[in-house]
Amino acid sequence: MSITSLSSAAVLTRPIARPPTRAQIVPPELRVADAPAAAVFRVACARGPIARDIAAKITGLSTATVNRQVSALLAEGLLRERADLTASGAVGRPRVPFEVNHEPYLTIGIHIGAVVTGIVASDLRGKILGSVEVPTPAGPQDRALSQISRSAKLFASRWHRRRPLWVGVALGGRVDATTGRVDHPRLGWLGAPVGAIIGEGLGLPVSVAAHVEAMAASELLLAPQRPGDSGTDGTSLYFYARETAGVAVTIDGRVHTPSSGPGSIVHLSTGSSALCACGARGCLEATVSDRATIAAAKEAGILTETDERPAIAAVYRAAAAGSIPAHELLVERARVLGRTVAMLRDLFNPDRVILGGQAFTEYPAGIPHVAEAFARTSSLARKDIRITGFGNRVQEFAAGVVSLSTLYSDPLTSIRRVVSQ
Repeated sequence: MSITSLSSAAVLTRPIARPPTRAQIVPPELRVADAPAAAVFRVACARGPIARDIAAKITGLSTATVNRQVSALLAEGLLRERADLTASGAVGRPRVPFEVNHEPYLTIGIHIGAVVTGIVASDLRGKILGSVEVPTPAGPQDRALSQISRSAKLFASRWHRRRPLWVGVALGGRVDATTGRVDHPRLGWLGAPVGAIIGEGLGLPVSVAAHVEAMAASELLLAPQRPGDSGTDGTSLYFYARETAGVAVTIDGRVHTPSSGPGSIVHLSTGSSALCACGARGCLEATVSDRATIAAAKEAGILTETDERPAIAAVYRAAAAGSIPAHELLVERARVLGRTVAMLRDLFNPDRVILGGQAFTEYPAGIPHVAEAFARTSSLARKDIRITGFGNRVQEFAAGVVSLSTLYSDPLTSIRRVVSQ
């Protein structure tokens, strides 16, 4: 059964002239930084509480270098010592374990989706403290962004004992990370001043990133390491599918971020009969997106609700409840995804492939069909292929990592930037 899209392209909104922004717009650092302060802070996030000599072995830095970095990070309030955990009989300060001083601070991450916007609060270790979803506002881009900014500020106020340090925004479309401006055809945004409005609204330094690139960065910076795999060596292909589809590539611990913005696979041909808004048939987004799946479910009589905007969850529920047509619809989508991933994998030949997004995680019964289609299509020997460990919270961690990436890359400069505001 083919999946048909009934969507049409949004008309881009003409940008409105704005006065110079007061926001600090800082391009995100979607990479594993190797500077000494970053390395020590990273090991504290992942392994703390940890002794200095153990940190030196893990990072490859000398004990003297680790001591200097720990002292500097302690002075800025980013680390704290745990004298209560010092081993009995130990002599000297280097044996006092240290950890991230996560309790006084938080960062705010915002994932702006085509339908829903998610807002998360993260501590400095990347742990999500809380999250909320709001409908992505319609209407003029500046007004929509102001509404999102107000929602985020209200959400951040729940943690009145923590100081917000940074805000990160992840979203689709063409992102200029330097200016924080975004072209988002689906939302009808053109040159939308995302960084300026969000940064000014929250009064914080702000970073803006393309959402699939941010998801790939979350695998580098926030995901637990697998045994024998640092996750920073070689190449990775991150493939995302939900309301849209996209890919990102990481090379030796750094997300590849083209200067002209991320590439697009939304019009990649799948061979289906789905009609795309571009006028062609078989485009990937028009075949596998949530809205395309909903449209196909309506056409097949799977969705009988009177609601004019049923959620994709209704299709998942129908399949889980035993609806054969719903199951077949989702299986066909899984097969298209498997073939597409295989084609891209053969093109890039990465060391590992990571699959993310609710098109994979919300219907586990479809995963064997993804794997089967992948195996039949790929001509290369199978390597490391996995589903993201973030499950259906991948958008939350993507937003969170954008809010943390600059701090992780250069913690001392970043915290001084905030303090000097």
